[in-house]
Amino acid sequence: MTVIPFSSGLHRLGRDTYAYLQPPGTWGFSNCGVIVDGDQALLVDTQFDLPRTQALIDTLTTQLPGTRVATVVTTHANGDHCWGNQLFADAEIIGSAATAHEMAHEVSPEALRQLSGPDAPDGTLGDYMRRHFGCFDFSGIALTPPTRTFTGQLDVRVGGRIVELAEVGPAHTDGDVIVHAPDAGVVFTGDILFIGDHPIMWTGPVENWLAACDRIEKTGARYVVPGHGPVTDLAGVRQFRRYLEYVADQAHRRYEAGTPYWQAAADMPLPERYRGWGHRERLVITVAALYRQLGAPPAPLMEVLAHTAAAEQRAPAG
Repeated sequence: MTVIPFSSGLHRLGRDTYAYLQPPGTWGFSNCGVIVDGDQALLVDTQFDLPRTQALIDTLTTQLPGTRVATVVTTHANGDHCWGNQLFADAEIIGSAATAHEMAHEVSPEALRQLSGPDAPDGTLGDYMRRHFGCFDFSGIALTPPTRTFTGQLDVRVGGRIVELAEVGPAHTDGDVIVHAPDAGVVFTGDILFIGDHPIMWTGPVENWLAACDRIEKTGARYVVPGHGPVTDLAGVRQFRRYLEYVADQAHRRYEAGTPYWQAAADMPLPERYRGWGHRERLVITVAALYRQLGAPPAPLMEVLAHTAAAEQRAPAG
């Protein structure tokens, strides 16, 4: 596979198929995809705020002149993949029915602004939120859910090309969707895949996430575009799958031992191949979700985030 540099902007992957990459790929810096035929384009996801989504539009206008985004696919309900939807008012927006439902119950842009802006509460959590989300502008965002929903699978036409959408959630979130351009050998995974950082499991179950990785691998795609991080290949998908299996096994052992979820995340030893991944503290969120699947009462979101922020302070790099 030709290595695609992890640099900002539009990168051609195959037959009129592009990745719009946003390094460093950490909290909020999400990737998009573009599939083109003639003057028609399908866009996979938008950005976290309106200025960044406008920068995406400006890039498409400059580098793909004469191309109109007729379709936007929202891979899931997290704001860094859909809070720019309103800037594509003339496009059909497609997402899973579960994503449309979840968007109405997500943390709102205004609430996130209050948690991460200059007036955010003092303390470990406020500092964490300002550090990771304070660079985004959450003003003026009008939540814009899908105008067309589906369950299971859906084929979408882009000019003369067929793009395959597959619902693989609940996994990372309730309604995760992957997007496959078979004629280009490209899969856009949304946040089913994180490369270079620890992922976040908001929903689970882990079995669905493992099955989603298997589904991506079965496409035989040459290029796999994660929701965050550099473009990878099927070997990268397999490594990520092994990570999920490892974390799930470790969490199960600690749950059976009665260890609190935040302590289980802090104590979990990591194999060498995962030690360089960023945001180790996000294991707290994932282990909390895994404990819930094992029968623990759901932990309140703000409690989980507070433990996550505290874990970043304690954890060594890697």
